Amino acid sequence: MSGQEQRFVEDVFNSNWIAPLGPHVDAFEREIAQYAGVKGAVALSSGTAAIHLALRYLGVGMGDMVFCSSLTFAASANPILYLGAKPVFIDSEPETWNMSSLALERAFVEGESKGYIPKAVIIINLYGQSADMFSLLEICNRYNVPVIEDAAESLGATYKGRPSGTFGKFGIYSFNGNKIITTSGGGMLISDDLEALEKVCFWATQARDPARHYQHSEFGYNYRLSNVLAAIGRGQMLVLEERVKARRSVYNRYFEELAYIDGIEFMPEAPFGRSTHWLTALTVDPERCGVTALKIMNALGNSNIESRPVWKPLHLQPLFSNCEYYSHEQGESVSERLFQTGICLPSGSNLSKQDQYCVINCINNCLNKLL
Repeated sequence: MSGQEQRFVEDVFNSNWIAPLGPHVDAFEREIAQYAGVKGAVALSSGTAAIHLALRYLGVGMGDMVFCSSLTFAASANPILYLGAKPVFIDSEPETWNMSSLALERAFVEGESKGYIPKAVIIINLYGQSADMFSLLEICNRYNVPVIEDAAESLGATYKGRPSGTFGKFGIYSFNGNKIITTSGGGMLISDDLEALEKVCFWATQARDPARHYQHSEFGYNYRLSNVLAAIGRGQMLVLEERVKARRSVYNRYFEELAYIDGIEFMPEAPFGRSTHWLTALTVDPERCGVTALKIMNALGNSNIESRPVWKPLHLQPLFSNCEYYSHEQGESVSERLFQTGICLPSGSNLSKQDQYCVINCINNCLNKLL
């Protein structure tokens, strides 16, 4: 927390307008829409809920196919299953670690030859960096397939001078506890299509018909954000740019101290925009470093420092084992290589310089013992 949330939350308590909804929800939606430069936004209980409602609005249903980035958290693809549809996973490209246009093109061509075109494409912006949206949109537009831009990890990033999350039919933000700003739990669906957002908002509030009594003609969900959490979000938005600067500073220090080591490569920052570096991630080449990513993570863990592998690609998850997957190039699966060699380092906005050097020194010590 920044401390600025308190005055918004105090207003909630003083007004006794706790939940459901309330004036801070409306204000939070307006502020997010203004920040992103879109016409509207709907505040929801999670980014996952936002993806679910976006897919439903696009008509995704039983037996449909939805293309989705593979290198991401399961929440990006689970809503496809909610609707009885089937995900087809698309590999990453080495330049951004995000969806590969080569793999996407091949998936469309082969899908069409098999008699189907996907109902939607979910493009994930990984670890605070936008995918190369123009190259991906060109392919999707050619087939007239709508895009959902999952910017859950990339609020504050830009692509070609525009905010991340604003390039698809819908954009998704997450305010989960680990995101660059948080409402403890929550999400936002953004779009220029106000009619679509109105329908999504209707579904998200249990699809209650406009009648004096409780009447329902469609099924809905309890997916709206509370007034209390929206108040926290308004306070967090005031420090978003500070959080971006802090995360980039963390990344820069890691890069300055570790990038010179032969065999260590950081997630590249693409020249087309600004990454927030929500997480600092790097890869370890064991043949050049003399040590595996796992050994470095174990060394960090022995020093009470938490680190994690890069996301396990969804096409390797037991839940999705029967789903199709298209690699970046024939014989080259970028996401699998990143999973095998990648490490996510402590990257919090409040990570002190002293604590960060504990991480850096631990990695150096692990490498030096093998030299």
